[in-house]
Amino acid sequence: MTAALSTPPQAAVKARIFSLLDERQPGATICPSEVARSFAGPGDPWREWMPHIREVAQELARAGRLRVTRQGVPVDATAPGGPIRLGRMDK
Repeated sequence: MTAALSTPPQAAVKARIFSLLDERQPGATICPSEVARSFAGPGDPWREWMPHIREVAQELARAGRLRVTRQGVPVDATAPGGPIRLGRMDK
């Protein structure tokens, strides 16, 4: 039996979101699953972290630091409805 892994700390998730965005072209977006997977080792249950990753993304969006979209339309990162993308706020 494997022990449950700790959810990545909120500060680490915030930093990782912006680190992954820094690796992309200006205007590019990332999937929250990329953030979760970046913390996971082989066989780690990264999907279990997705609600936490989305909550952190929504906090950043409320603070005006992150853009959260679904099919190009701004949405609440924690709302059901399908895949979302995370991007930097337009300057």
